[in-house]
Amino acid sequence: MYKIGVIPGDGVGPEVIREGLKVIDAASKKAGFKYETVTYDFGGERYLKTGEVLPDSALEEMKQLDAIYLGAVGHPQVKPGILEKGLLLRVRFELDQYINLRPVILYPGVPTPLKDKKPEDIDFVVVRENTEGLYLGIGRVTKKDSPEEVAVQEMVNTRKGVERCIRYAFELTKKRKKKMRLTLVDKANVLTFAHDLWQRVFYKVGEEYPDVEKDHAYVDACCMWFVKNPEWFDTIVTCNMFGDIITDLGAMIQGGMGVAAGGNINPEGVSMFEPIHGSAPKYTGKNVINPIATIVAGQMLLENLGEEAGAKLIDGAVRKALVSGKIKGLSAGKMGLSTSEVGSLIANYIS
Repeated sequence: MYKIGVIPGDGVGPEVIREGLKVIDAASKKAGFKYETVTYDFGGERYLKTGEVLPDSALEEMKQLDAIYLGAVGHPQVKPGILEKGLLLRVRFELDQYINLRPVILYPGVPTPLKDKKPEDIDFVVVRENTEGLYLGIGRVTKKDSPEEVAVQEMVNTRKGVERCIRYAFELTKKRKKKMRLTLVDKANVLTFAHDLWQRVFYKVGEEYPDVEKDHAYVDACCMWFVKNPEWFDTIVTCNMFGDIITDLGAMIQGGMGVAAGGNINPEGVSMFEPIHGSAPKYTGKNVINPIATIVAGQMLLENLGEEAGAKLIDGAVRKALVSGKIKGLSAGKMGLSTSEVGSLIANYIS
């Protein structure tokens, strides 16, 4: 019996989570696993009512879960950064979810803006370090609002943090059994202290993986190759900031935010899975948002729990739905079906 924490969140979050759970439930009945959910009301509405983002008691409770399933975070009446830092980043840091995992998959039936590229050309994964770098928020401002103002934000990389991320990426490359190529993405020619560490650790750890090809790209070149030759990539490993940037580009070449899911992974603890799109407040309650990214996040959640059969059922059902011709588009209001109808369609394809 798995115990899954559910944070529907803000905006369209509750709507897409509803459909994600619908599909997980269908997969559980077919694959034979059992789970229960614990729902948390954290998000903008709770913050506006109570001034509370994430109480310590809830965080301690989350440490006893098997996984967390998140909808979306972001409220138009809450200042940017409050929910993101107080909820998303705090969960990542406190639960030591040191890997951000972003599959970039072009599903059959999904159009890509890249000319002549097909599903077999866009099938890679980005392993992003998730608890260090610029996101630690270490810095200072002096002489604020004056002509002499100085703002400093520090990038922090530890050998332990870098090594465990790189080692995870090598292991994932072996598990994928595709091109057996791991690409390190950095800016070592400019960030000569931080990214020299990444390079040294990458090649040192790589000695333990002689069957994995070691590749390298500067982050600006990586963006270029994403567009020109995405078929070159298999697994990518990179720092927190660059991972944040290139995965949004990855979402676009795979067909948009509506199909892009991600996981915040602690391989030895509790992981959290979510669509990478925002809360889209203008669509709240209209039943028009695309739930596929959230459904794929549910697939990732099951994979992380070791429920491979259930995960494969969801993957197959998503693919069947996308080639069925019943979903006319992937943008909100342009699917030809409602949010709940898309969820039901995919759930019905579980077989």
